Amino acid sequence: MAVYVANESGAEVDETELVALCRFVLGEMRVDPLAELSVILVDAAAMEALHVQYMGEEGPTDVLAFQQDDVAVMSGPDPGDDDPVALLGDVVLCPEVAARQAADAGHSVAAELHLLCTHGILHLLGYDHGEPAQEREMWAVQDKVLTAWRAAAEASGAR
Repeated sequence: MAVYVANESGAEVDETELVALCRFVLGEMRVDPLAELSVILVDAAAMEALHVQYMGEEGPTDVLAFQQDDVAVMSGPDPGDDDPVALLGDVVLCPEVAARQAADAGHSVAAELHLLCTHGILHLLGYDHGEPAQEREMWAVQDKVLTAWRAAAEASGAR
C-alpha cells in the first residue's frame, strides 16, 4: 500500500511510524493493497481554514478526511493485478490540536496522532459517528484496530 506523508505543520512527528500505522490499519481493514493514502500534517491556521471551508465550523479541528475513490473499489475479496489503483483519499492531521488533546487524555502526542489518523482512515472507509449506533460501531472498530496496533508494536519492540 502506498502511503504518502507530508508534514507541513512544523511539528516533530515520526513519519515512518505514521506510515507503518496507516499500512497496519489499511491491512486490518482489508483494503486493497493497491490503494493509495495521503496523510498531511498542518498547523492550526491551515487546519482552521480547512475546517471553515469544508465543515463550516470555526477553529482548528484535530482531523479531517477527504475521500477520493469509492470504497467498494478498494475492498474486493480478491484484488487482481488488473485492478486500477484506488486513491483512498487524504487524512489531514493537526499536531498542535493533537498535543492539547493528548495532554488532556494523559497520553503521548504520538498516541493521539495514531488515534486521529486511524479515525480519519475509518472515515475514508465509510464509517461515521453522526448517529449513536454509528458512533458505537466506529469507536469499536477504532478501538479494536488500535489495540491490535499496540499489541503488534509491543511484540516487535520497535514502536
